[in-house]
Amino acid sequence: MREFLVEITTTIPEGTGQDEVDRRRAAEAVRARELAATGNLARLWRPVGELRSIGVWRAADEAELHEKVLGTLPLRPWMTLAVTPLESHPNDPGRVDGTR
Repeated sequence: MREFLVEITTTIPEGTGQDEVDRRRAAEAVRARELAATGNLARLWRPVGELRSIGVWRAADEAELHEKVLGTLPLRPWMTLAVTPLESHPNDPGRVDGTR
């Protein structure tokens, strides 16, 4: 699987009821655990003091990432995404592909 850096900003539409927000957030937590279990969600951070997330996500390609991974998130309709494909750096101390 390829890795992607994904920056996510979630904006709740004005007029959305708290019950709907709570329902989607709970479903989002469940889906994130499922995607972590399948290896599609590798890491997820929230910058201090900000309401956005930065994560390392995995998929076969960017189309699959959007359609079958990020597209399955319950909060996706409220999200703005910035996706950057990643590749291993030759000096990455965690590099495991064995190439130089």
